[in-house]
Amino acid sequence: MAQKKIRLKGHETFILREGWLTKGILEVSENQKVFSENFGADALGVGSNMAKAIRYWLRESGLMTELQKIGAKLTNMGKLILDKDAYFEDDFSLWLVHCNLAMNAEKVTSWYGFFNLLESEEFTREELEWELKDKILLYSGAESVPERSLKDDCNAILSMYFRENEKDYDPEEKRISPFAHLGLVRKNLNRYKKVTPNLNTLSMDVILYILAKHKECTGIKSISIDDLVNGENLPGKILNLNRTVLNKYLDELADENCLTVNRTAGLDMVYLGDIKSLDVAARHYEKGQRHEKFE
Repeated sequence: MAQKKIRLKGHETFILREGWLTKGILEVSENQKVFSENFGADALGVGSNMAKAIRYWLRESGLMTELQKIGAKLTNMGKLILDKDAYFEDDFSLWLVHCNLAMNAEKVTSWYGFFNLLESEEFTREELEWELKDKILLYSGAESVPERSLKDDCNAILSMYFRENEKDYDPEEKRISPFAHLGLVRKNLNRYKKVTPNLNTLSMDVILYILAKHKECTGIKSISIDDLVNGENLPGKILNLNRTVLNKYLDELADENCLTVNRTAGLDMVYLGDIKSLDVAARHYEKGQRHEKFE
């Protein structure tokens, strides 16, 4: 069996920092050659390695693509966010980027492994490195992975999704990642734990976005709730949601006629209509949704 392509440490050890996505999509929209000179450092006003990291995060989160001779250009999703939420004031935009990264097994492999393959819910940094290494080797079919790169990825994941000194958080501190706000990882002493996220930031449209992406990739229009909880690249894994919480979101979506849920005779199936991920995002921004407190 052929090995699957993977990539570690594409971020140059820089996590996605506050303001970087905004800086990136604004600059790309104005200058397709932004990354042609000095890796984009001069245009973006950062060091060359930071510019490489911004380029990586934009591309692998699905907001930007690059073509030879043409340069960088925003994807349709990137254009939509630029138009509707360029400063990422809507939590949905952060969730969208998170989902795209966690579902990108080929280019953001450690993120994919952390959210989809990792079995342990609680771990130290060292335990995370050991288990993630095993999972990536098993997933890819490779004989080895660069251990330093994997270590840097693990450090980046924990730094991106957990913020130290919560009480002293300064939104102007550019070394901080906005993704800690999503609440997917907690820490107690030296142990980290994957947890149900801050549901006040999570609208039902994020779940629908993931389902639309899954349908686009697989062509599958019906899926069991068990798979939605436990399957790779599906809401339970990508968003750290248990069955009870996920069912509440599915009921919200069913009430809005976005999908159909059938729990009769023990079926527990979800049926998707003609949904597309870009349309889900556009619909969210058009209705100006800021998710109200989750009950």
